[in-house]
Amino acid sequence: MQESKIKEIVELVIKELTKKDEQAFPVEISARHVHLCEKHIEKLFGEGYQMTVKKELSQPGQFQYNERVTLIGPKGVIKNVAILGPPRNKTQVEVSNTDARALGIKPPVRESGNLDGSQSIFIAGDKGVVEALESTIVAKRHIHMDTKDAKRLGVKDKEIVAVRVKGDRPIVFEEVVVRVSDAYKLSMHIDFDEANAAGLNKNAHGEIVKL
Repeated sequence: MQESKIKEIVELVIKELTKKDEQAFPVEISARHVHLCEKHIEKLFGEGYQMTVKKELSQPGQFQYNERVTLIGPKGVIKNVAILGPPRNKTQVEVSNTDARALGIKPPVRESGNLDGSQSIFIAGDKGVVEALESTIVAKRHIHMDTKDAKRLGVKDKEIVAVRVKGDRPIVFEEVVVRVSDAYKLSMHIDFDEANAAGLNKNAHGEIVKL
């Protein structure tokens, strides 16, 4: 084979690999956690209590507190549940389907913030217990991205897409909602049930595919 032809083929392969890399994004595994409102923080930890930050999260302006809570359901409890900040206007609890079965509840699969008619649950802290009405969901798998990434990937806010993720057991996730805001950093979020099904680790990446 002529050297010029070999060079042309190599350039095409490199171009294709680079194109694929540009389309890939991190896939992060989201463990069970809660977002508390200010009122519930005070009931759980005491009047005037100031939460303390443990670490920053991948999404800008989001962080995890040092404090933990216990979730209490009709059939069981889950202790040592992480609290994410900053505080929200309404308390939100995010669990997996496996967690839900252990607790004895049936939360709907929803986007974050869509809590009307969702499952209620009791939350215990160091100083008290609250009943968080219509608070608990199984988070719908989603991708965070800013407007530049949305344009580059050819998608728009609230669009539903499919994502191929490589792992020990490669899988295509359907019904993935795209969430676009310039406050976001590009990454896909799934829960532990979904991650375990695909044998994923913390370095997993995915790309949007056409079905």
